[in-house]
Amino acid sequence: MERIRLIISGGGTGGHIFPAISIANAIKELRPDADILFVGAQGKMEMEKVPAAGYRIIGLPVAGLQRKLSAKNFLLPFKVIGSLCKARRIIKEFKPQVAVGVGGYASAPLLWSASRRGIPCVIQEQNSFAGLTNRILAKRARRICTAYEGMEKFFPADKILLTGNPIRKEIDRVTLQQKEEGYAYYGLDPKKKTVFIVGGSLGCGTLNRTMRKWVEEGGSEKDYQVIWQCGRFYKASTDAFLSGKNIPNLVCTDFIQRIDLAYAVADVIVSRAGAGTISELCVAGKATIFVPSPNVAEDHQTHNAMALVNKGAARIVRDDRAQESLIGEMESLLADPQAILSLESNILELGRKDAALRIAQEVLSQIE
Repeated sequence: MERIRLIISGGGTGGHIFPAISIANAIKELRPDADILFVGAQGKMEMEKVPAAGYRIIGLPVAGLQRKLSAKNFLLPFKVIGSLCKARRIIKEFKPQVAVGVGGYASAPLLWSASRRGIPCVIQEQNSFAGLTNRILAKRARRICTAYEGMEKFFPADKILLTGNPIRKEIDRVTLQQKEEGYAYYGLDPKKKTVFIVGGSLGCGTLNRTMRKWVEEGGSEKDYQVIWQCGRFYKASTDAFLSGKNIPNLVCTDFIQRIDLAYAVADVIVSRAGAGTISELCVAGKATIFVPSPNVAEDHQTHNAMALVNKGAARIVRDDRAQESLIGEMESLLADPQAILSLESNILELGRKDAALRIAQEVLSQIE
């Protein structure tokens, strides 16, 4: 059997990178001989995370348009041209039989160049409001794998395959054994209820400010405990803020190594509404309050969250209301076991554990 070669392109945030790695892992399970090359954006986190997962990656000098007036925007045309030239060289040398785009800056020049050479392209769209890059590339794609229903308003209906979003392999429906392991791992009290505050791999200023308020207003005296993931951008300032404070019911870290155990011990989760996180929470079956980021294209996190809220599968607090009302909403839900059970039941119905496998099968079918 001929060895297959494929490129997976995209990144910028964990929401793009972890699904891409999940797809690669699923392809490797089906075809262990597959030669997989990643193409990302120079200086972005994929340049670190992808090699850590055991895959090669090449960076393109591409960057996004700055929303505010910035000198960086004047360099953008040169970066785009440079990225297209480098993408063409990569394709010529690597000779992929299929190219996969997961969104993010780097996927545009790579998939554009691949499609121009007649290489079949597969797009994976994570959000309920399709990103600009994927909308542009849709005409050139053979197949578009989506996570939400109703995506015909963005893409040609005959190209859409509803697969769900790939998630990390360790994420599954929470078990009692996981909960016990999680309490020990994080040094928590099994008799107390637990809240998990997660702002994404880079961190979330709104959630961090809300947690500082929680600390300042007597968080250490609460009858529940909190895991607070502050993000690497906020680690130094958060460490300085917490220095000298005795808060035994708080575990604060910049990055969660065992996200499965954090999900397991949490009675309530407070999170941004990135597509990857939502997909994991659906499979884990967790009661969640979403605080969508307003700083994303087309306000897609609000669209993501509302797709669940409208089905009684989650709650939502607006970013500009978080410091005022999030703690109260969180404590109200924590004190209502029936509401928690209802949210858990409804969100579980939306989980798609096999998304990575389904996408991998579709990618391989384009070669065959």
